[in-house]
Amino acid sequence: MNAPSTPDLILFNGKFTTLDRSRPEASAVAILDGRFSAVGDRDDIMKLAGPATRVIDLRGRRAIPGLIDSHMHIIRGGLNYNMELRWDGVRSLADAMRMLKDQVDRTPAPQWVRIVGGFTEHQFAEKRLPTLEEINAVAPDTPVFILHLYDRALLNAAALRVVGYTKDTPNPPGGEIVRDAQGNPTGMLVAKPNATILYATLSKGPKLPAEYQKNSTRHFMREVNRLGVTGVIDAGGGYQNYPDDYQIIEELHREGHLTVRLAYNLFTQKPKEELADFQNWSSKVRPGQGDDMYRHNGAGEMLVYTAADFEDFRVERPDMAPSMEADLEPVIRLLAEKRWPWRLHATYDETISRALDVYEKVAKDLPFDGLNWFFDHAETISDRNIDRIAALGGGIAVQHRMAYQGEYFVERYGSRAACATPPIRRMLERGVKVGAGTDATRVASYNPWVSLYWLTTGKTVGGMQLYPQANVLDRETALRLWTEANTWFSSETGKKGRIEAGQLADLAVLSADYFSVPGDDIQDITSVLTVLGGKVVHGDGDFSGLAPELPAAMPDWSPVRHVGGYQARATLTERRKMAPLCACASSCGVHGHAHAGAWGAPVPTSEASSFWGALGCSCWAF
Repeated sequence: MNAPSTPDLILFNGKFTTLDRSRPEASAVAILDGRFSAVGDRDDIMKLAGPATRVIDLRGRRAIPGLIDSHMHIIRGGLNYNMELRWDGVRSLADAMRMLKDQVDRTPAPQWVRIVGGFTEHQFAEKRLPTLEEINAVAPDTPVFILHLYDRALLNAAALRVVGYTKDTPNPPGGEIVRDAQGNPTGMLVAKPNATILYATLSKGPKLPAEYQKNSTRHFMREVNRLGVTGVIDAGGGYQNYPDDYQIIEELHREGHLTVRLAYNLFTQKPKEELADFQNWSSKVRPGQGDDMYRHNGAGEMLVYTAADFEDFRVERPDMAPSMEADLEPVIRLLAEKRWPWRLHATYDETISRALDVYEKVAKDLPFDGLNWFFDHAETISDRNIDRIAALGGGIAVQHRMAYQGEYFVERYGSRAACATPPIRRMLERGVKVGAGTDATRVASYNPWVSLYWLTTGKTVGGMQLYPQANVLDRETALRLWTEANTWFSSETGKKGRIEAGQLADLAVLSADYFSVPGDDIQDITSVLTVLGGKVVHGDGDFSGLAPELPAAMPDWSPVRHVGGYQARATLTERRKMAPLCACASSCGVHGHAHAGAWGAPVPTSEASSFWGALGCSCWAF
């Protein structure tokens, strides 16, 4: 048995960025009982080793505190991850369509092929989405549902048949079924003015059985571990009902199979019943209830439906209902009385102004001290409202939605309006608590390194320069927003987020040095070794085999088995080497310009020929 001071694990020969201002760098750490017990120089730390101490040589790699996502929908995402073909990171529409065709070929009836967000058309070299004709050509019989951000969904003819949308189907509230000249649905669904139609249509598809959902959740957690994530604040979500849809994650917690620390917020689901939901929940669960692996975190991001604006920058800003303040006030009063922290989805400054009017009114009677309440998103927040949040002791959780929608924002509002959207530097200067996250899995990717790339370069995933240098963050500040700063948003300040003696031993050893790689390459970083509470939960390369092996992804046709999750970005040079060329792009009526020149599909020419042949194209020049 180890003596009390003998570490369970020592990691040495690393370049540790501790984020502890009293000791910002170290070359070794010791871990005992799930916490860092010593941080320092290699020689000093190695002296602590005992006969049972496990020792791992990091071989000079950069190590950072485990990343914490302040806003993700990991509980809902985990239930569905194994069913979803992810286009996250794919840089060529041609490659994305090849992936789709391959998955169609392996997916049995009556299952769907689902591509549920996490990408934008701007990341593709072709700068467009597939056409409905292209989707129907590769999937004539298998239902296909493709969600693009929260603005639209593409359904092939088979999916339209399954969901039952016909000429006689009326447009539902909050959405449009796009129709042809004869009134027949084309397969395009548009969110107007919210995503209800997209949620509702997706919910019509088959669900995984409980055993598969457990397997799926474990694979999704391991996927974010692969990217260095060790903590998530789950923001709830549409069609994520409490407690029913939390049974799988709670079962995994009881079994000791969580590999991500989760703090969860409760998200009301029914308009006009929000207050009743929070009255019910506040009598059954309290903030902080749970442990360091799984704990309740309060209310939101939906507090009342009349206060939730929609983040589709392709359409005009929605005005909140006149009843917003009257609906929101009793909920905020209840939460303040019950001492429940809360979060509120708010994209636009106009929404934030009206919410703050309510908050300030309630705070006169019920002080918010210690509640750790905050807004999510806040892309267009004004200086005045930043100051109002600071005065009330609140925070702002920002996400990298602009990395995926920045081009749309600029098209509608102009580049000047986009240059500080959201104005993170000003938030920090005014003393507001700020944390970073992704809002994954639908409106953006779960990859934290895309967020860190966006924060430090000011670029979108499509490569457009959104922000001037004065409005981007230095790399250390950005990293702090992904680690120690996010602990405030789950009321865990001082417990994790730094590599410091006494804190929870969560860290990631990186595939490349975050502090020295070119800015564009930040988005390509992964973790080669992820440690949670002193236990290895992911290993790759030199460290492969150190983490417990996962059971194979279920079902056997799962896209996770065949292509995994986030797709590695090939360099432009590599894409050009691999890309076949079309000699008749100007005359091919099937796909037009889609594969002209070096569009970057990493596809052998035989596969490419077969793929485009399936679309009716016979114009390949090899």
